[in-house]
Amino acid sequence: MLKVGNVTLPTNAFLAPVAGYFDLAYRLVVRSVEGHNGHGAVGLTCTDLLCPQAMLSENEKTLWLAATSPKDQPVCMQLYGADSDIMAEAAKWAEAHGATTIDINMGCPVDKVTKKNGGSKLLCDPLGTIDMARKVVNAVNVPVTAKIRLGWDDDALIHKTLPSQLADVGIAMVTVHGRTTEMKFRGEARLDGIAETVEGVKRHHDIPVIGNGDIKCAEDAKRMMDVTGCDGVMVARGAMGQPWIFREIVHYLETGEHAPPYPRVERMRCVIEHFENMMDMREERIAVNTIRCRMSKYSPHLQPWPNLKRDVQYIKTASEMRDFLAKGMQRIREEEAAGLAI
Repeated sequence: MLKVGNVTLPTNAFLAPVAGYFDLAYRLVVRSVEGHNGHGAVGLTCTDLLCPQAMLSENEKTLWLAATSPKDQPVCMQLYGADSDIMAEAAKWAEAHGATTIDINMGCPVDKVTKKNGGSKLLCDPLGTIDMARKVVNAVNVPVTAKIRLGWDDDALIHKTLPSQLADVGIAMVTVHGRTTEMKFRGEARLDGIAETVEGVKRHHDIPVIGNGDIKCAEDAKRMMDVTGCDGVMVARGAMGQPWIFREIVHYLETGEHAPPYPRVERMRCVIEHFENMMDMREERIAVNTIRCRMSKYSPHLQPWPNLKRDVQYIKTASEMRDFLAKGMQRIREEEAAGLAI
């Protein structure tokens, strides 16, 4: 368990906000996978990045991105922007609409976000960013956190100083991605930079620091924590197509042993649940298209299944998709019964 402000999180393995991927339908699948203690393995999930102006005007697309449910708890709503007053108002909206915690995105390197002075562009104005954090913290009664990068580039690193300054004004947790904005997602995450962030924060504050970047398996999470001294991990791209990764991470962190392989039939169950969640929440066309696209991520974990990625692209309707997935499940069950696959 991990304490963030006045909130106790069940584990220290978190699902990152990733634009276009980790919506409510997928987050509920992640939560359906139990850890070795019989409870959910993921400690905190996050919504997509949320534009504060669109939240306040209750734009239809943004309402979907911000969607949550009683089963989706604890959940963080992540805001991006540069206007302190609007960010504070959006934080109030998030609190009123089910956010357990609220995160200020200071790490997104995408041009359409940074060109509006949001995301990692905030790292270029530390004083203004600290002032914004103070206003957001004072606007709500739930913990406010920050997700940062090491800096804009190697000539403008802020990871040793800004996190502690954010904690000074009430930020309850800092997540640090071990790259600069200039790096985007190239190269390897710099664990030494994350370790320096931990050292800088812990010198003055007793708040959690979460490591992020290149976590694709349980060993990566353990290495991140061992090398950096961080309090937990946040998984982004590594959770695409394997919602059970948190089961593996938490088991390894808590026991020092690898979890038994997640059965292929259970992996298929996750795909079917994802599709049915989409059907419950979105129109048929979106549900079918989403699963067709996501199958490229699921496919490596469902093998052997020849031509899976090719065949799914011909599916156009929900009825066809249900039939396709049901036949896939039957195939997997038969192979499992024959001892050909776990």
